[in-house]
Amino acid sequence: MRTIKAEVEQHMTGLTKEDQTLTSRFLFPQGFIGFQGHFPAKKILPGVCQIQCALSTIEKGNEQAVSLKEIVLAKYFAPVFPEEEMTCAVTLVSDSDGDRLYKAVLKKGAVKVTELKLRVALNPEEKRQAG
Repeated sequence: MRTIKAEVEQHMTGLTKEDQTLTSRFLFPQGFIGFQGHFPAKKILPGVCQIQCALSTIEKGNEQAVSLKEIVLAKYFAPVFPEEEMTCAVTLVSDSDGDRLYKAVLKKGAVKVTELKLRVALNPEEKRQAG
């Protein structure tokens, strides 16, 4: 999974933070590792890669590593193909006892691709570098 994480983060740009919302952009090329096993004839970005987009946005935006504790909700509305830019907006919904609940919406332009709710734990001993 570290390889997928590193590859996802390599294709992440434009991280911004406004109030409780972090937003980033992703553009995955034809050769992206995540496309390797997902329908070689018609490559589609796997859900696990979309979840990693949200987690990487959270980590880099907060400059702190997190651990995924629970996927509370995962709804997929439209496929993402190579060379399609996707935005990921992640909003903090609740913060209690070291656990944070985030809602993530991934879009291609105005088209909603995915909606996620992820419960994560902060890893204060691990710091992340923004950018």
